[in-house]
Amino acid sequence: MLTRRAIRALDQRSGAAPYLRKVMRYLFPDHWSFLLGEVALYAFMVLVATGIYLTFFFVDSTKEIVYHGHYAPLDGQMMTEAYASVIHISLGVKAGLLIRQTHHWAANVFIGAIVLHLLRIFFTGAYRKPRELTYLIGVTMLMLSLLEAYLGYSLVDDLMSGMGLVIGYSVGLSLPLVGENLMNWLFNGMYPGQAALWPRMYIAHVLIFPILIGSLLAAHLLLVMLKHHTQFRRKRAQTEHAIMGVPAWPGQAPRSIGLALATAGVLFLLGGLVQINPIWLWGPYHTYSSTNGAQPDWYLGWLIGGLRLMPGFDVVIDGYTLVPNPFWGGAGFPLVVFGFLYFWPWLERRFTRDYAFHNLLDRPRDAPARTGIGVAMVTWVVIVFLAGSSDRTAVIWNTSYVGQIHVYWVLVWVLPTLFGLIAWWTCKELQAGERVVLRRHEAEAEARLARARRGEAEAPGEPSAVEP
Repeated sequence: MLTRRAIRALDQRSGAAPYLRKVMRYLFPDHWSFLLGEVALYAFMVLVATGIYLTFFFVDSTKEIVYHGHYAPLDGQMMTEAYASVIHISLGVKAGLLIRQTHHWAANVFIGAIVLHLLRIFFTGAYRKPRELTYLIGVTMLMLSLLEAYLGYSLVDDLMSGMGLVIGYSVGLSLPLVGENLMNWLFNGMYPGQAALWPRMYIAHVLIFPILIGSLLAAHLLLVMLKHHTQFRRKRAQTEHAIMGVPAWPGQAPRSIGLALATAGVLFLLGGLVQINPIWLWGPYHTYSSTNGAQPDWYLGWLIGGLRLMPGFDVVIDGYTLVPNPFWGGAGFPLVVFGFLYFWPWLERRFTRDYAFHNLLDRPRDAPARTGIGVAMVTWVVIVFLAGSSDRTAVIWNTSYVGQIHVYWVLVWVLPTLFGLIAWWTCKELQAGERVVLRRHEAEAEARLARARRGEAEAPGEPSAVEP
């Protein structure tokens, strides 16, 4: 009743009732996996909200100062104003540590939710025609989110982020032909760059990348609404043209509101109860400082693994190093992964000859080749990711670092092939099992029908009861 009154009042003033009815009657798929995209959306909202708060106190300057602040162990040390301002946010600003850690956790959850959402899209074939553009926007959003997170990680200018920044500079420098000029332009000179570097990174982090990601997110959601959600087959006779699900109101909206509040609540609980990136323990970064066992956030671990696994190999032509070694693991490897993601819909269509429109999702077992290739690709990235922790493994368990790398050289090729074949074979066996069950059900149905027909044929010839 209240909803009708609100719509009537709004319609009288704007004429929006037909559009509101259409929105409220929009059907959402009734499956938990579709909530992964919403978790990413709500984590992004928390990122924006907490990021705005942090901008009031952060100083984007690399000017060297002598620290006299809230953290006594660092008193009297030389550090940049950027690093000092983050320590002040963490230990001197009211709710500063809560907001900063919530911001950091939200970045982890945002990227994690996108990755899980992407895996669901891939293994169910949701990227197929007519949703290729929606899929490409999602992949681009993931790539930009990684760059955005890396910039935010680097702005702090503590020992860990400084080491990460010099690694990124080295990888950028290794780009063939354009690397040196590109890095000199971005850093305004050779590493560690000039004073203009931090304001550039700051503007990119708080303005350019958020606008790009937000715009892509809006376009992604708009395309989803225009083309409608894909959905799992709920009935055997369900066709590609049937739409089944839960209406936006009163079905999906309360769920989404609850999920938004739960996502924000969990992120703030993590920010308040679980410590992450205690920069005051790492100390300020100086070009002459480094530490063993430094690890970036998890979403960059696969890039560190790629750098560790790549053997010493440079492409040298007539004494000129055309492709330095850092390129292969730091740039070539992610380019291969994202290239696979970008071109996969067209590769699959080329080999399967499937040019039809698809609104129904596959189960992973319905496409054994896709599932096998996807499992192999995921395994490949995970193995490289694990290789990124070789130094920590060597320190904690006193194992040989070089020995680990040699083992990973074998595993990075053997395990993806093995797991991909196992996944393909498992899908084939599951399909065979379903065909056996289907044939049994059909045989049982035919037997029941035959018995029923025999019973009808014998009924007229049965002796009738004789009355005494």
